[in-house]
Amino acid sequence: MPIRILTEAELRECAVINHDALAVVEQAFTWLAEDRAVMPPIMHVSVTDRHGDVDIKSAYVRGLPNFAVKIASGFFDNPKRGLPSSSGMMVIMDAGTGFCTAIMLDNGYLTDLRTGLAGAVAARYLAPEKVVTAGVIGTGIQARYQIRSLALVRTFERLLVFGRDPARCNSYIQDMEDMTIRLGIEVSACDSIESLVKACDLVVTTTPSRQPLIRADWLHPGLHVTAMGSDLGGKQELEAAALARASLLVCDRRAQCAVMGELQHAVAEGLMDENAPLELGEITSGKHSGRSSEEAITICDLTGTGVQDTAIASLALERAKSMGLGTEIGS
Repeated sequence: MPIRILTEAELRECAVINHDALAVVEQAFTWLAEDRAVMPPIMHVSVTDRHGDVDIKSAYVRGLPNFAVKIASGFFDNPKRGLPSSSGMMVIMDAGTGFCTAIMLDNGYLTDLRTGLAGAVAARYLAPEKVVTAGVIGTGIQARYQIRSLALVRTFERLLVFGRDPARCNSYIQDMEDMTIRLGIEVSACDSIESLVKACDLVVTTTPSRQPLIRADWLHPGLHVTAMGSDLGGKQELEAAALARASLLVCDRRAQCAVMGELQHAVAEGLMDENAPLELGEITSGKHSGRSSEEAITICDLTGTGVQDTAIASLALERAKSMGLGTEIGS
């Protein structure tokens, strides 16, 4: 059976931030709620003596012809070697035979894409309809993908960014110029997280912090927060009491968030049961409603799921075939 090899450059051609990609990522949440997805726990490999780690995620969705097995790495001494700290690849398996049908050498691109789009799905159902000011905490890759994806589902006039490094903040603002010029959005740096949260209608946190960045008493009526940086035990961007204060708390997968998301800390402190939050798929599927009023405080805890990887990889493979991209090996 031939195997299609796709490079990062080719995958960037066939999978981009648009409404089609948003739709397949949203569908992935619904598949979970409909119990169509078989999704094993994340396999985490700590390479502590090399300051790195590897995560393996996957999900089989009944009815799909293929499924993805994703290997994602983070080796944080790499910048000293002139290399990116993150990398990854996806292996696509035929759901009928178990044979490998494609290898996507995306270097983490598809993960970045689906993660940004997942934030947009959360905003579609949980953010207030009118967003004047959006805010982002962090200045890395996801600070870019989250906001560019957000623009698919909400219009906003102003974007505030907080980062600890002024040079990285300035670089972020410059990188976002294409969107600001096209959509007429003003982008500026904020001098504190507290002032950013209090000034915004919607906030996205995108850091690897292990200390809470947002305090419960900073939350205000009408605010939505998407927290996506906590994806490992010990990470934390929100004070645990913030989750308890929310009018509506939503997560991508309760079992995951209880051990590696923001939920882990609220459970550990006895502020809520691990089964308290809704799952986002329960909202996208129509089983439950999202934001109940413009005054509600909503929080979404995202840790990233294997079903999202299968969804975005399936879209990329379909597009690659239709565009004639990739190199086939074997027979």
